[in-house]
Amino acid sequence: MPGIFDLAYKAYERNLSRSLPAERLPRHVGVMLDGNRRWAKLRGADSETGHRAGADNIKPFLGWCEELDVEVVTLWLLSTDNLNRSAAELAPLLDIIENVVGDLAAAKRWRLNAMGALDLLPAETTEVLKRAVASTSDVEGLVVNIAVGYGGRQEIADAVRSLLREHAAKGTSMEELAQEIDVDAIASHLYTKGQPDPDLVIRTSGEQRVGGFLLWQSTHSEYYFCEAYWPDFRRVDFLRALRAYAERERRFGA
Repeated sequence: MPGIFDLAYKAYERNLSRSLPAERLPRHVGVMLDGNRRWAKLRGADSETGHRAGADNIKPFLGWCEELDVEVVTLWLLSTDNLNRSAAELAPLLDIIENVVGDLAAAKRWRLNAMGALDLLPAETTEVLKRAVASTSDVEGLVVNIAVGYGGRQEIADAVRSLLREHAAKGTSMEELAQEIDVDAIASHLYTKGQPDPDLVIRTSGEQRVGGFLLWQSTHSEYYFCEAYWPDFRRVDFLRALRAYAERERRFGA
């Protein structure tokens, strides 16, 4: 039987959810899923245990987003810097990512989009990501960007490289190319091309750094830093982030 504290907590959560103005909620939410290793360390466990606990929180989070009609979610699961970790830690982490991506794809509930320098990943991981994208391409509803082997600078470099290759194939001269390159041209080659930029970016674990996440797209994003480690991030924490977002006056650089 739930105690008084549990009942009060649930009532608070319901009231918080009802108080959110639907017209002021974000379309695109980016999340830096930070703190898995520190969560595990506090419990005397290894990093793998923390990463698995973090992976277990992804499906519930996507459910919360669906409830509030969020259109796009970008989850940063692995950075390009993370690829430099020891093989002893990286191998099980990649295995966890492959499993969670496969699980999300099998649900046929979300349309997955892999983003990152996939050529830097092991072939097996890349194949899992590509299969997940292909198998959910016709799923309608929430779009979930899976950022693996992702870095903001790498993304911009890849976008420019893609743009140059496109024009090289057309035989565009350097003079003509110089005239063609602008903000929109580069944006059309980003991993998130065709999607709205993130309105809200959440980072868990108490760290207050951008860390290279969605550098180009987050120019006008609102940031919310949460003290909870990602495995402990609850629906009420998400609702508080949305409340803080709804209360802000977005200026878009003005």
